[in-house]
Parts: sequence; structure tokens; C-alpha cells
Amino acid sequence: MKKLKYLSFALIIVLSLISCESDLETAPTNQANEAEVFKTAESAETVINGTWAKFNDDGPTYANIGYSTVLRTSDAMGSDVAVLTNKYGFPAAYAFTDLVNSAGSRPLFIWSLLYSTINNMNNVITRIDGAEGSQEKKNQVKGQAKALRAFCYLNLASFYQFSYLKDKTALTAPIYTEPTTTNSVGKKRASLEEIYTLIKSDLTDADQLLQNYSRNNKDKIDRSVVNGLLARVYLNTGDWTKAAASAKIARNGYALMIPEKYKEGFNDISNGEWIWGHGQTQEQSGESYAFHFLDVSSSGSYYYSFMADPYFKDLFDTNDIRYSLFSWDGLPGREGLLRYAKFKFKANLIADIVYMRAAEMYLIEAEAEARNGNVTNAVTVLNQLKSARNANPYSGALVQNEVIKEVLIERRKELFGEGFSLSDIIRTQGTVVRKPFTNSNGQPIQVQITTPAGTVKNVNGRGHSVFAFPDQSAFAPNSRYYLFSIPQKEVENNPNL
Repeated sequence: MKKLKYLSFALIIVLSLISCESDLETAPTNQANEAEVFKTAESAETVINGTWAKFNDDGPTYANIGYSTVLRTSDAMGSDVAVLTNKYGFPAAYAFTDLVNSAGSRPLFIWSLLYSTINNMNNVITRIDGAEGSQEKKNQVKGQAKALRAFCYLNLASFYQFSYLKDKTALTAPIYTEPTTTNSVGKKRASLEEIYTLIKSDLTDADQLLQNYSRNNKDKIDRSVVNGLLARVYLNTGDWTKAAASAKIARNGYALMIPEKYKEGFNDISNGEWIWGHGQTQEQSGESYAFHFLDVSSSGSYYYSFMADPYFKDLFDTNDIRYSLFSWDGLPGREGLLRYAKFKFKANLIADIVYMRAAEMYLIEAEAEARNGNVTNAVTVLNQLKSARNANPYSGALVQNEVIKEVLIERRKELFGEGFSLSDIIRTQGTVVRKPFTNSNGQPIQVQITTPAGTVKNVNGRGHSVFAFPDQSAFAPNSRYYLFSIPQKEVENNPNL
């Protein structure tokens, strides 16, 4: 089966060539055979380290660098990011012509990234019990491998089929739990229920295996990360009690940042609110390139393409620390665009990548409590987050649907640019909402800008430019345009699909 060459063991050797820092240092296994790679638990761990490095920092183009590609695509296909269509990177995703195109390069890259990672973890999981080393070390390696495999399958479940709560029997993507080679026979698509059963099993196992593990950097997966992933899974599958409980465990020890910290640029993995992320150094900074799409205020940022929808700004209280990050752009060619300076490069144009924060766990807990009918508890948790952002507390009616609506709006506000836009639309069976920035007469709304020369003037405010699907139908729930397509190469080479 030709396509599965992406999943072959040979990729492990390639991955191990990647140079990493400190705890992520990998062995020179290009000179080792398969037996040597898995001879000890320590050497087997280099497979995870190398896979993680490639998962984050490798890619065929500057617009497809590691897992950030998935996150940037999700936000570009949502309601709140107004992607500049004349800028490199994500205009086709923004216009819904990219991921629906099975012959395109991005669907192939994302699919290959997820399945090559799954296969490497399958190799680790299959072989680690026979490796030399302490049981504690083996448990650590296996636990991280199972969690990373689950994370990849969670992405497949989240983007390749509609909500589990719509139809858990819907076919999604194949499941592989054993190592594959170029001679392996491709499998048929599994249902969402089958995929989520595997995900829950892997994460439950990982939670047990990592009981005695204490990590020394946030690139590593520990029980906090595992419980954060479980919280996402239970939220997706409607197990509200477990979602709230797992979220609470995950955020334990990760305090919400003080308001002023929010303004520092979301670029530092040492931030006490970050649970999981990918650190960048000057020597290993491939995924920092994703920041060129997010950072719309630093002078060295190339693309500044993820501008904000002006209507998004209206969701915030004016005293909210996040509101202070908005400004109308006055630079030539950018006049009237709305900057949201949440993301800012560090010096030398590098930036750490955030994958999971305590704030998300508060929001999962609040949503799960509300959906479970515990609206008072939900509001209490929601207001803890709002208070940390200097936002007005929720004081509306304690009505379930109203509280859920408020939590979902808060998710949009808090998690902007972190990759949740499209996956939230799919899981809640919601819809993209975009409208022109015009007044009741259909005329552009004027905004005040300041030019580099210091001149203050009024110009037309600029927001979204794509307001319908490619076939010109209106945005609607459960549209095929929301789903990532299985690459044409995979379809051609796996008749069992």
C-alpha cells in the first residue's frame, strides 16, 4: 500500500536526526538498527523526542510548519479571524477552498503528520515492555506515547467528521494500533465511537502510567496534560460530569495569569497558566514561523494576516484587559484593519507555542457544569476567569441555555488564535458567522486611525471579506466545508477506505 510509506518504521530513523535542546536531546539513531533503537527505555524515549520535534517544527512550506498548521487552519475557518486574502498562508482556508480539496498539499500534510506520529507511537507502545530499564521509566515512556497517540486521534475525530453528539456511528478515519510498513494493508474508516473508545482507553492508561512522573519542561506530557485532553474528550462526547472533573484536575497548580501578564505576547512557555506547549530556541525555532500569521503588531512580523473581525471587539467589556489589545491599524496598506495584539514575538523573532492553558480548563468546567444543569456552579467558575481578566461578571439569568451561550462566547474571547474556532463550531453544531463591517445603510463604518506621521484621520474600517461557502451557499451548521478531507493519494492507495 503506497500511501502507508508515510507510516513506515523508516521515519523513526529520520526523526531521530533532529537536534533538540536539553531533555529533548535525541540519540544519533541514523546509525542504529531497529533493535538498538528499542534496546533500552531511554533509547526508546528518543523516538518520542524526535517525533515531537518533527510534529512541531518540520514541514514542506512556511505555511505548513508542524502541528501549528492545524491550529492556524482552525482559526482561519472560523468567525473571529479576518484573514487578509492578499497575504501568504491561509487565504484558501479562510475561503473554505483549502481543506475540502483532497488533492491539495495541506490535507496531505496534516494527514501525514498525524498518521506518521501515530505510527511512531505504535512502535514505542509495542516494543517498550521488552526494553531494558526500570519499570518506572518504561511506564513514563509508554504513558507519553499513549497520550500523544490519543492526541492525534482526537484531532482526527475533531476535524474529519461532524460532532459525536450528532452521530457517533459516522465513519471518520482508520484506526492503527500496530506498527505499519510499506507492505501493510490499509484499513477501513472507523466510526467516531470506535475512535473515541481508543482515545479514552489510551488517556486512561496514560493517567495511570504517569502517576509517578514529574516532568522538567512543559513540552513533555504529564498527568495534567492527560487530564486536560480527557476534559476535551469528555466535552466532545457529552460526558459532562467527567469533563468537569478532568478539567479541574488538569488546572490544579496552574493559576490564571494576572491581567498585565496577558499583554506580554503569549510567547513564553514559562507562563504559569500554560499547561502544555512547545518551547522554541534560536537553534530550534521552526514552529515560531507560525507567529508571523498571528503577530499583527511587531515590526518584524511578515504577514500580520490574522486580523480581528471588528464585531469581535464588541464582545469585550471596555475594562477587560483583553479589550486594551485592540487598535485600528494606521500603517500604509493596512489602514482600517483591526489589530488584536494578543500574540507578540520575543526578541529575534522566536516564540513558544501554547497548546493548553488553565483558562481553557475553567471554560470546559463551566460549560460542562452548565450542560449538566448545574448553572450556579457554571457561573461561579466562569466568573473566576472573567475576574482574572478584569471583565464584568456574568449577572444574567441563571438559565441553562443562556449560561451555555455565555461560556461559548467567552471561549471565543479567551482562546482567540489558539486553534479552537473550527473545532468548536463542529462539536457544538454551530455555524460560522461573518458579516460586512457596514452601517444600517450598507455604507462602510468609519474608524479613527493614526498614521506613522502622527496624523489622525477617519478611514473605512475593514473586516471580513468572505461571507459564504465556495458554492455561494450561506454559512450553516454541519456543512461539508467544515471538514478536513482525506487526501486523494490516501484514497487512491487504500481501497478499504
